[in-house]
Amino acid sequence: MSWNAFKLCTALRALGYIMVVVVVGIVGLTYYAVVLANYLPALLGGGIDALIALPLLILFHFLLVMLLWSYFYVLVTDPGGVPLNWRPEIDEEAGQGAPLVESEYSGAGLVSNQSVMAFDPANQKVRFCRKCNHFKPPRCHHCSVCGRCILKMDHHCVWVVNCVGALNYKYFLLFLFYTFLETTLVTLSLLRYFMAFFTDQEISGTLGTVAASFITFVLNLAFSLSVLGFMIMHLSLVAANTTTIEAYEKKSIPKWHYDLGRKQNFEQVFGTNKWYWFIPAYSEEDLRRMPALQGIDYPTRPELHALQQL
Repeated sequence: MSWNAFKLCTALRALGYIMVVVVVGIVGLTYYAVVLANYLPALLGGGIDALIALPLLILFHFLLVMLLWSYFYVLVTDPGGVPLNWRPEIDEEAGQGAPLVESEYSGAGLVSNQSVMAFDPANQKVRFCRKCNHFKPPRCHHCSVCGRCILKMDHHCVWVVNCVGALNYKYFLLFLFYTFLETTLVTLSLLRYFMAFFTDQEISGTLGTVAASFITFVLNLAFSLSVLGFMIMHLSLVAANTTTIEAYEKKSIPKWHYDLGRKQNFEQVFGTNKWYWFIPAYSEEDLRRMPALQGIDYPTRPELHALQQL
C-alpha cells in the first residue's frame, strides 16, 4: 500500500487543530484542579495554608500568562516565507556559488543563460524549489504540510498548527520553557494530593475534584518530563546555531559556517537586548541591526569564509 502524501499532509493539518483543542482542555483542567479545587479554597480558608497558597497562585498565574502569550505568538506568527520575486545576490567578482543554468533548473519566469549566483556557505550550490518554483534562500526548506518554503525551517509542529521557522522559533522556545516551568510547578503543588491516594490520609473534596487533581498531576508530570528532554535538545541546537533539519545535513559538512560561538548563536535567536529574552517579542533596534532575525541573511564565520575563497 503506497502512501498518499497529499492525504497525509491534510491529516496532519487537521490533527493540528485537534491538538490546539487538547492544549486548551489541559490548561482548563489544570486551572480547575490547582486554583478552583485546591489552592483558592485554601487561600480563602486562612491560616498557614493561605500563606502557602498566595505565592503559589501568583507564580502559577504569571507562568500561565507567559505560556499562553508564547503559545499564541507561535500559533499566529508566520514562520517566514520567501519574499515575492526574491533572487540570490550576484557576486561574480567573489565567485560565490555556482551559475544557474537552464539544464539544471527550468521554472516559469527563468531565462536561459542566466549568470545569477547564490551563496549558501553550508550548501555550496544554487538552491531552487521545484514545488514552489522559486529560489531558496540559505537555510530555507520546503514544508509539505504547509505547502511552501519556510525560512530557516526547524520542523512542522502539530501542537501549534504551524511551522517553526526563522520568525517564530524564539516564541516556540519560550513556549517550551514556560510549559516546563508551569507543569513542574503544578506537579509539585499537587504532589501531596496525589500521595494522599496511597496513604490513610483523609482526602477532602468531592469525587470530581479528587479525580481532577489526580489526572492533572499525571498529565503535568508526563508533560514536564517530555518537554524537558525536548527543550534540552533545542538548546543544544541554539548553541550550535543549527536547526533540527540542519543537524542532519551538517553531518556531511566538516565545518559549520553559521556557528559563531555560543553567545552570538544565542543572540541570533533571542536578540541582543536582554530585556526581551524572556518575552515573545524583539526590540526595534535588534530587528533593525540583525538581518538574521528576518530570516534571509545570516552571518558566517569569517575564517571559514576566507578559506572558501582560496
